[in-house]
Amino acid sequence: MRSLLALSRAIDAVNSVIGRWVSWLILIAVVISATNAVVRKTLDVSSNLFLEMQWVLFSVVFLLCSPWTLLNNEHIRIDIINHALPLKLRGWIDMIGHVFFLLPFAVIMLWWSIPFFLNSWHQNEQSFSAGGLPQWPAKSLIMVACVLLIIQAISEIIKRAAMLMGRIPDSNASGPGSHHSAEIEAERLMATVIAGDKR
Repeated sequence: MRSLLALSRAIDAVNSVIGRWVSWLILIAVVISATNAVVRKTLDVSSNLFLEMQWVLFSVVFLLCSPWTLLNNEHIRIDIINHALPLKLRGWIDMIGHVFFLLPFAVIMLWWSIPFFLNSWHQNEQSFSAGGLPQWPAKSLIMVACVLLIIQAISEIIKRAAMLMGRIPDSNASGPGSHHSAEIEAERLMATVIAGDKR
C-alpha cells in the first residue's frame, strides 16, 4: 500500500501542476475575447482565428483541468445528501463511483477519441470558417484529458482504499470543499421555504 500511495502522490502532483498552469489560459481567453470585441466594435474588423481561439482555450481549461477538479473534490455532487451520510458510507460511494462509473467512462472515451483524433490528423482537418484554426489539435484534447482523468481516477481509488482500510485519514472528515458554500446556502433557503409553508 505504501508504494501505491507514493504513486498516488506522484499522480496528484502531476495533475496539480497541469491544472494550475492550464487555469491561466482563462485569463488569456478573456483578453482575446475582450480585444476581439473592442476591435470588432471600433474598427468593424473581426477574425475567425481569434473567435475559434477562445473556444479552444476554453476547451483546454475545461478538459485538462478536470483531473485537478477531481483531485480537489470540487466536482459536482449532491452535497446536501452526501454530507448527511456516515463517513464510511461516503467512502464506499466514492469508491464505487470511481471504479464502476468514472474509470470505465474515461476508458471508453479514450478508446473512441483516438480514432476521432487520428482521422482528423491524417486529413489535416481545418476549420470550416475562413481563417480559422486547424481542427485536429483541438480534437487531441479529448484524448489527453481522458488519459489524465484515468490516472487521476486510479489515484483516487488508491486513496479511497487506503482510507477505508484506515491507512490514511479520511478526506471527507476534514470537511467539505469550497464549493460546499452553495449547498449551505441552498439548505438555508430550503429551511426558509419550509418555515414559510408551515405558517
